[in-house]
Amino acid sequence: MKSRSFRQFFLSLLLFPFLGLSVYADSVNLGTAGSFGVLAGSTVTNTGSSVIAGNVGVWPGTAITGFPPAIMTGGTMHVGDAVANTAQNDLTTAFSTAAGLTPTAVLTGQDLGGMTLTPGVYFFSSSAQLTGTLTLNDLGNPNAVFVFQIGSTLTTASNSAVVFTSSLTDKNVFWQVGSSATLGTTTAFTGNILALTSITLNNAATIGCGSALAINGAVTLNNNVIGGGCRGTSTVPEPGTMSLMGSGLAILAAAAFRRMRA
Repeated sequence: MKSRSFRQFFLSLLLFPFLGLSVYADSVNLGTAGSFGVLAGSTVTNTGSSVIAGNVGVWPGTAITGFPPAIMTGGTMHVGDAVANTAQNDLTTAFSTAAGLTPTAVLTGQDLGGMTLTPGVYFFSSSAQLTGTLTLNDLGNPNAVFVFQIGSTLTTASNSAVVFTSSLTDKNVFWQVGSSATLGTTTAFTGNILALTSITLNNAATIGCGSALAINGAVTLNNNVIGGGCRGTSTVPEPGTMSLMGSGLAILAAAAFRRMRA
């Protein structure tokens, strides 16, 4: 009997690390804003032949210029309509959710260039800078969540990049920016930028897997490609499902431990 209890206890310990998934799995839900490659509060302006995967919208503003020559793939334009309004509401909720997560590391004052980070929540009390390459190690989990909480601005130098250690591309990367984000020329970026004010992509900057979502200000484009670069599976278990599984595993572990002691 004790041997069987020991096996149950050992099995529960093997599964116990999955309890932590409920903390970050699907922790930032974009809602309807997730269907937008670009969403702005005031205006969307484009110069050159940008390509946007998904919807392009603005609310409460009513100005989108530069389409064409810019094009959308798999999306629709929403100018000051109810769809854009709902997406902005969902974006505001997602922004607040991301800002409210408990940080796993504080990176204030450090340049992201040259770093290799694992899934977690990374906090900057003020601005964040990327010069060079930031590597995200998803630990083999294509659904791993990375959240960057930035107090003021996000700026990338020219030719900077955000890359993954695996060949998969993770949809669950979020940049919560307290004011504005600027991507330097030819930056190869990854992730959903949730900016309180504005987002500017300089010439030939790209967001391979992600979006440019601004709550109050403008999104300014210049020969950019946004979205369309997500690969691999990205089905994240619902938090409730993970929590229930975690509770069940905890109960199993406790029961097995009590049997061992009996």
